[in-house]
Formats: sequence, structure tokens, C-alpha cells
Amino acid sequence: MEFSEVKSLLNDLKIIASYGKEDIAMVYLAEIKNGALIEFVESVQPPIPRERKWVLIVSTMDGCPVGCMMCDAGGYYKRKLTEEEILAQILFLTSKRYGMSVPVEKFKIQFARVGEPALNDNVLNVLEKLPHLLDAPGLMPSISTVAPIGRERWFERLLEIKNKYYVGRFQMQFSIHSTSKEQRDRIIPIKKWGFEEIAEYGERFVQRGDRKVTLNFALAQENEADASVIMKHFNPEKFLIKITPVNPTYRAVENGLNSDVDERGLVFKHRRFVEELEKNGYEVIISVGELEENKIGSNCGQYVRRHLAAQRKLENSYVFVRKE
Repeated sequence: MEFSEVKSLLNDLKIIASYGKEDIAMVYLAEIKNGALIEFVESVQPPIPRERKWVLIVSTMDGCPVGCMMCDAGGYYKRKLTEEEILAQILFLTSKRYGMSVPVEKFKIQFARVGEPALNDNVLNVLEKLPHLLDAPGLMPSISTVAPIGRERWFERLLEIKNKYYVGRFQMQFSIHSTSKEQRDRIIPIKKWGFEEIAEYGERFVQRGDRKVTLNFALAQENEADASVIMKHFNPEKFLIKITPVNPTYRAVENGLNSDVDERGLVFKHRRFVEELEKNGYEVIISVGELEENKIGSNCGQYVRRHLAAQRKLENSYVFVRKE
């Protein structure tokens, strides 16, 4: 891609708001040429300097059709973002910090902000272009998905792209949240792969030198977490378990979800779940972000929702004044 094309992409991205702290996380709200709002994030992990680890979290859709119980991105859905709109988020951030050469030891791009990446073919096009577009030896893409049914060709193409460009440098994550099929269907209310399909794909995905596939639990006290279910389906040599708090999103509060992980990374009700997995050879990561990120609103979909709510409040106030 020529510099003129990059400049054109960035010209179509109008930053209308940003919020946060440069040394933790910055959330950007942008308007694209058709008037849609998209949000994306850059973050670091103190005390690790940006030159060693830098994380970008980009949106793949304008809204999200999935509607997970703890995610604010599911309040509406309009359309999939184009290849250019996804790239523009990435290039805005790299241009701001480094240009087209990113000398970061671990440069992670997570396709995990707003939208389900497996429902958008343009995500795959972006993954194919990035190695040619950026000089970034530390580039590590990360896909977080609920594994929608009917997207098998998408997952097969992703496997081909990983094997061609990202062996040993790709983070694949499936959102699990509960070991109960019925509860998982309530938390993630779309048709999706079961544990058998996820396990089969993960066995093929992880080859020599690759990172293990992550099974993510945003662990609420109300969620079911049975270690025997994990042990029945998933090979500890190919899969690891990541446990995160339930962030204080609007949707989590509305649905009465109480995090079982505190700010210190301690697990309470489901501590035995963690211990049994570790005893049986699973790598278990308790991942707790900076508390300041909750105040910043860098959780999925929060910034757009907050902006739209403020906009509606302003509009209602304006109507009230006019009626007077």
C-alpha cells in the first residue's frame, strides 16, 4: 500500500473524541465517512514500556449482532466494517506513535473491540495485508471469537493465513464463560460451536512452535465452571485457560453479573475450578487489567454507548428548551 493510500484512509477517519491516560490506555471514538461511529483502543501494561509491549484493540463492526450478557457492544448492530475501515484504526495508531515501522518487541493487535470478527470476511483480508503493510517484527494478531455456526470456511481460511504468515505469533481465543451448554447459550445468545468443534479446530490450529489456543472465562459468581468438562474435551498441550473479571459494563450490571475475580487476581467461588485445572496440567492465567481502565471506559463498547447517551441527553435538553 502506497503512502498516498494510507493518507487517504486516515483522512476518512475523523477522531471526534478521545479519553484516557497515555501511560495506561487511550480510547478513541471516530466518525467514518458514512457517519458511523467506531471505537478503538491502545494500551500499555505498566511497568512494561511501550517499546516492549503495545496493544491495539480494534473494532470489526458498527455495533454487534451477538449481544453477550456482559458486553456493551451488543446494544445495536448496523453493519460490518470494510477492510479499509479496520486498517484505518490500526494505521491511525501506528502513525501517531511510530509510522509504518513499529519497533515493538510484542506488538499485539486484538480484533476484539466492537463486533464478532468471525462474522466479517474483511478481518481475514486485513490479516493478510498487515505483514506487507507494516515493518513490525513483533506483530502478533489476536482473534477473540464466540465461534458462530456457519462460518467454517472463515475459520479454515484463518488457519491457512496463520500457517503462512504468523506461525508462533498468533493468539487464538474462544469465549467460553461457562461449562454449562444451557448457561453458555444464555450468555452468548447465538448459534455457535460446541466444545467438540472448538476442540477439533484447536487440535489442528496449534502446530509446532504455535501458542496454545486460549479458552476465556469472564468469570462471574453466577457462572458454572466445572473442571471435569474442560478435561473431557480439551488437551492441556493445545489449550490454556484464561480467567478474567467481569468488567463493570452497563450490560453486566443490568444482568446482575458479579465478578468472581477481584482486583488482586484472586478467584473466590470458583477457586477449586482453577486448582483442579492446574493439578491436571493446564496452564491457567488470571488476567486482571489496570483498575484505571474501568474508569477510562476501555471495556468493550462502553465509549460509544456513553457518547450516544450523552448525545441523546443533549438533544432532549435542547427540545425541552425549545418547547419552553
